[in-house]
Amino acid sequence: MRADPLAGTVVALALVPEAIAFSIIAGVDPKVGLYASCIIALVTALFGGRPGLISVATGSMALLLIHLVKDHGLQYLFAAGLLTGILQMLFGWLKLGRQMKYVPRAVMVGFVNALAILLFLAQLPQLTNVPVAVYVMAAAALTIIYLLPRITTALPSPLVAIVTLTAISIFAGVKVPTVGDLGSLPSTFPPFAIPQIPLNLETLNIIFPYALTLATVGLLESLLTASLLDELTDTPSDKNQEAIGQGLANLVSSCFGGMTGCAMIGQSVINIQSGGRGRLSTFSAGVFLLFLMLALGSWVERIPMAPLVAVMIMVSIGTFNWSSLLQLRKVPRSETAAMITTVLITVLSHNLALGAVVGAALSTVFFARKIAKVVCVDADGTHRTYSVAGQIFFVWVDDLLENFDFHEALEKVTLNFSHAHLWDQSAVAAINQVVLKFRQSGAAVELLGLNPASATLVD
Repeated sequence: MRADPLAGTVVALALVPEAIAFSIIAGVDPKVGLYASCIIALVTALFGGRPGLISVATGSMALLLIHLVKDHGLQYLFAAGLLTGILQMLFGWLKLGRQMKYVPRAVMVGFVNALAILLFLAQLPQLTNVPVAVYVMAAAALTIIYLLPRITTALPSPLVAIVTLTAISIFAGVKVPTVGDLGSLPSTFPPFAIPQIPLNLETLNIIFPYALTLATVGLLESLLTASLLDELTDTPSDKNQEAIGQGLANLVSSCFGGMTGCAMIGQSVINIQSGGRGRLSTFSAGVFLLFLMLALGSWVERIPMAPLVAVMIMVSIGTFNWSSLLQLRKVPRSETAAMITTVLITVLSHNLALGAVVGAALSTVFFARKIAKVVCVDADGTHRTYSVAGQIFFVWVDDLLENFDFHEALEKVTLNFSHAHLWDQSAVAAINQVVLKFRQSGAAVELLGLNPASATLVD
């Protein structure tokens, strides 16, 4: 337990700039991201299913909120967060957490790469039509972020970059955009409040697509992160309980002025590497972040935007799976196609869930082609033996039928399924169709070699 509070403190220090940066991405006041990070960390520490997992406001969720905030306002963001929490809790109660194992690795890589690209693109507005000093400070921040770890790792390099450049900005009087230009930070904890929106079908039509996407992306990223920590710590986690905890956290956050969030891969790994193993590490991160926000808010407002942009660029560079580019020629083409498709769909639509679903569907199609059936024909006068091998299911029904010649004048036809397996009703219907067509042509048909499972399905 001694290591947990220390690990949580390190995480909280690194969370301050990221929570503010994610708020900026979503187009809301910094306090919205800070409130969310505090509340989500505290709730998931108590009710999550993976000890040591850090769940806060994240860039992936912020990206999905941009258009909702821009088109409908802050109250609809809170309403979408409430619905997101309910959907995630239903996901956990229905015990669907295990379904994450069906997400192919190619889709996971594409998902991560698309997230990195979107995070980088979201920083470009902060680097457009700004003073030259902004570019200088951003370059200086990136230099500190990447060079300092080679000298010492006692303090997080992003935090050092932010503190150093903030001090230079204040004492040198450099005029650049700051966090305070986006809105003042809170000095008190927010009161409980239900989103002030009309309760009708029109509102539901607006928030439901966002909530469904947020719930899907949030759980996808959270459960993938939980699986990663399972591997790092060699301990199991309850994925369904994690879904319930994530949903409850988003629900509570939305009622206290926070945006939706999910697990953060980078901060979770930092927590584990810093010695955090229990729920106390996540809880400590939430408590200390709350202290920084309420007690040191006036100083946080004076932070220049340039180092925050540099931090987000660092996050996007670190998130991107660069080894996937080197492996394009090594992995099967089908996996490369699924990964690239996931990236393109996600980047073009700005919808992480849509990209993941399309990528998974494409991977399924490619897998189906790999386990295709093989039909061999053995001719002997008026007797034909068709040997079928492979996995027979709805995808291959039409191709299966094309392998039979129903116009031959035959006395007997033998269908040998010794090396095949029938998986569904479509396969049985196809076999039934083959038998009937041969019988209509005057041939006696015999089925051989059905394994017990296939025979039971046929019966």
